[in-house]
Amino acid sequence: MLATNGYAAYSATGPLKPVSFARREPGPSDVQIDILYCGVCHSDLHVVRNELGRTTYPCVPGHEIVGRVVKVGHDVRKFKEGELGAVGCMVDSCRNCPPCKKELEQFCDGVILTYNSNDEHTGGVTYGGYSTSIVVNEHFVLRLSEKLDPAAAAPLLCAGITTYSPLRHWQVGEGKKFGVVGLGGLGHMAVKFGHVFGAHVVLFTTSPGKTADAKRLGADEVVLPRDEDAIKRHQGTFDFILDTVSASHDLGGYLELLKHDGVLTLVGLSSEPQPMSAFPLIRRRRRIAGSLIGGIAETQEMLDFCAERGITCDVEMIAMDRINDAYERMLRSDVKYRFVIDIATLR
Repeated sequence: MLATNGYAAYSATGPLKPVSFARREPGPSDVQIDILYCGVCHSDLHVVRNELGRTTYPCVPGHEIVGRVVKVGHDVRKFKEGELGAVGCMVDSCRNCPPCKKELEQFCDGVILTYNSNDEHTGGVTYGGYSTSIVVNEHFVLRLSEKLDPAAAAPLLCAGITTYSPLRHWQVGEGKKFGVVGLGGLGHMAVKFGHVFGAHVVLFTTSPGKTADAKRLGADEVVLPRDEDAIKRHQGTFDFILDTVSASHDLGGYLELLKHDGVLTLVGLSSEPQPMSAFPLIRRRRRIAGSLIGGIAETQEMLDFCAERGITCDVEMIAMDRINDAYERMLRSDVKYRFVIDIATLR
């Protein structure tokens, strides 16, 4: 077994603290990675605080992982020692169900998440990237180009694919009017992708101070939801809106902005019910949908696309022992736009 240091939550209300635990030795199809950087996702906070009601403690979060490959099993063909490797939200699946056969492993009923899932190798739960190393089957390890800043690329493993996948699925691009609700870790990537894909991008934010930054990131327009005149001008004009907000809020106003057959897709994870009336849906055959990260093949496609276009996340680097403060700042939206942990500070 491999001795590993990390940071863990020991309860829903206490701070994260240092932890030591053992990883499995790499098997024939495994890749061992020394972690360099790990992004901090809002989902980490949801799980740590047991807002979804199924956290097992101690919980080592982190599913935006970039590091160096230090060992590979004898059957591994995709990776060599010394190369960059990345791990996102999943570390295994059944490989045989219809979603898996369609390269949609995230929808597998037996998907093994990077942390807080059953771990058949140890008999406990999986531990994530707030740690010094990880061992993962090569199918779930992703290649990362040396062209990209590895720290700024780490959040692509969740924030990147979570926004890239629905834009590709609903064919957001040239000639489409695309709305983004919220300018946080997810929203800033949605704006970047929408701009590069050639859509007309409109950001909706409750923070007037984010206007200049949104336009720097690629937004063509910025609208404050309380600006009634601006909202009225945009009613019935959007092909697609991506809602990235993780707090409960009224969806009806955004539904009214959609064209006939327009789609509002949710990627923000709220622990509270979302208020909504059926009337805006019925009146113009609009749709409300959800999207969950992306499969391994699509995530690799996204990483390769980002390498070609030089796209990374806007990040703020933190030391491992600043994670509890980072969580509180994240709740206040006091980060532009994703915290990334320098795992060297844990070693």
